[in-house]
Amino acid sequence: MEKKEIILYTDGGCRGNQDKNNIGAYGGILIYPATGAKKEYSKAFRNTTNNKMEIQAVLEGLKLLKEPCKVKVHSDSAYVVNAIKQGWLKGWKKRGWKRSNGPLLNKELWQEMDRLLSIHDVEFVKVKGHSDNELNNRADELVNLAMDDYKG
Repeated sequence: MEKKEIILYTDGGCRGNQDKNNIGAYGGILIYPATGAKKEYSKAFRNTTNNKMEIQAVLEGLKLLKEPCKVKVHSDSAYVVNAIKQGWLKGWKKRGWKRSNGPLLNKELWQEMDRLLSIHDVEFVKVKGHSDNELNNRADELVNLAMDDYKG
């Protein structure tokens, strides 16, 4: 049986990335082109980082899928896209989840990414942030709305 094709736009952000009491969020849009169905998601957190939110945005989108799918992930995060496309993730795994020059930040998130990538057929596409890509801009808007609405 052929896998369902899914388009996923993700974004993550953090206000006060280096501050102790910052706020961050992730957002995403899952699209099922065969039916035109869309699902948006977002969530905000205290004391996080921009990179964590960028990774989490992809993870949460992939976790929403109920069966193995063929997914095209669009992200404006060079960190996330390069980790996959340039083989960093494979290298970290091969070295016992360490970088060649020290500990791997966000190790648990990358391990979860590796697990989900073994389930789904995923292609990563780097998009330019804050430009004319309507769906990337919507993912960014979801991030900012989640941070604006955060009560925690």
